[in-house]
Amino acid sequence: MRFVFYGRVSTEDQQDPQASKGWQLSRARSLIEPAGGEIVAEFFDIGQSRSLPWKRRPEALRLLDTIKSAGRDFDAVVIGEPQRAFYGSQFGMTFPVFVHYGVGLWVPEIGGAIDPGSDAHDLVMALYGGMSKGERNRIKLRVRSAMKAQTELEGRYLGGRPPYGYRLADAGPHPNPGKAAERRRLHRLEPDPVTAPVVARIFNEYVAGRGMTSIARGLTQDGIACPSAYDRARNPHRHTRVWETTAVRAILLNPRYTGRQVWNRARTDEVLIDVEDVALGHENRHRWNDPSQWAWSRTEAHEPLISIDLYERVQQTIKKRGTNSDTGKAPRHTGKPYLFRGLITCGLCDRKMVGNPNHGRLYYRCTASRDFVRQRQISHPPALYLREDAIIRPVDEFLRDELTGRSLADNLRRVAEAQHRAALAAYGDTGEIEKLRQTITEADRKISGYRATLDAGGDPALIAGWITETTAIKKAAQARLGLTDAPPQRMTSDQVDAIAEAFKDLLSLLRDADPRDRAELYSRLGLRMTYRPGPETLMAEVVTPADLRVFNTCPEGDLGTIPGHS
Repeated sequence: MRFVFYGRVSTEDQQDPQASKGWQLSRARSLIEPAGGEIVAEFFDIGQSRSLPWKRRPEALRLLDTIKSAGRDFDAVVIGEPQRAFYGSQFGMTFPVFVHYGVGLWVPEIGGAIDPGSDAHDLVMALYGGMSKGERNRIKLRVRSAMKAQTELEGRYLGGRPPYGYRLADAGPHPNPGKAAERRRLHRLEPDPVTAPVVARIFNEYVAGRGMTSIARGLTQDGIACPSAYDRARNPHRHTRVWETTAVRAILLNPRYTGRQVWNRARTDEVLIDVEDVALGHENRHRWNDPSQWAWSRTEAHEPLISIDLYERVQQTIKKRGTNSDTGKAPRHTGKPYLFRGLITCGLCDRKMVGNPNHGRLYYRCTASRDFVRQRQISHPPALYLREDAIIRPVDEFLRDELTGRSLADNLRRVAEAQHRAALAAYGDTGEIEKLRQTITEADRKISGYRATLDAGGDPALIAGWITETTAIKKAAQARLGLTDAPPQRMTSDQVDAIAEAFKDLLSLLRDADPRDRAELYSRLGLRMTYRPGPETLMAEVVTPADLRVFNTCPEGDLGTIPGHS
């Protein structure tokens, strides 16, 4: 009887591939040779995780193709250890192929060939699939627990590329006797005399008020090599020669510059490739963990490049600039602003379309991955584009028609009436007045406490940020209280007509306005648009501050064929 052998070994097993193949092959031969069997071909996957289905393992896929071929010269497949071949429910999704093509499957745990009609054999193989999954999970748990302990207790450098600003230094022999016998040694981080000052410069410039893009531009202009250009050996996959904003951001977010070893900043999740076809298995997705899940060394593990206080100030500044408050995002440096940034929604997936320059023109783009489309069961192309210059005039004409004359006056009266009713309700709500007064009192108490902390020697920059934030809350409550304490007044007809008259020449106003002012005007008017690519229709509306939908109409109906649509 002629057999082919299948086996597998992966890096997670921490075994020598040749040694692992040897004992798996020996176990397989001891099973089939008493029955007169011989192995005529071998299929052995190296470095493939057991969680991968057979169709995604190179040798296993080759074996399946050979089974299906009309010219195969074997009768059965023998496996040395089922736990290495089948993971989870893989046996149930693979063995039917063997049965369909009349190929037997022999495993030592059964003592021979698996009987397709035996419930006991199915149960045994399902058991080993579950054991394989459990073993893999135990290995992952042990490795993660060990790495966490080594980080927290020893501050050990756990491998990978050292962060920009550091280089590797020898830290003595490996504490594991087996690895020490192989002359493997530990490493630690030490400051790179060339790049360490650059890291300090980036942190100091950022807390001084410079934006990340400005810092990157300054480093490039000063002739300082970016990380990929400075160390080509560690960055053969990158070809950038200038500093990018993303590189500056990565440095500012890295806590290891404080001298502490930090582990578990990121994780690898296994996500189904196709929720409609579970047999395809999972793919790895790298994602950032919340800082609360990071593991920090209890003491300094290497020489710090910055102080912990400076690092924390930078993190607070990043959070503050990432908000939409008056002290929020750092100004964008762009040659030409997008007029409708954040105002266009994709009608297929309900996500915001983002600006994208292409061949000298400005577009709004929405991209969707295969997984996103299938999970939400929508029809969406990989990339959807809408050209800006094709919609400017239709949108301006729509605003002119809807925001001038009697139509505007009628809408303003509706909005004024809604706001007046809301103000009357707030004026009669004594509970809201009391809450506002309590907010102001609490803000005063906090500001006094912050000033006392400052007098006691607290960090001035950090405390100034606290005071500014609390003062803003207080002023907002005071403004709201001023509106609530006095009876609200209804807008008169003359006031409504005056506003409508001011919008009479809106089209020329928009055409002559500075692009940045124009973009802000679109946003302040409450313009919202939804693009559906089928009929190439752009639906536009103006949303009032009272959340009343004033208009909902297409500015031009069918936009016709616009170059660049997909």
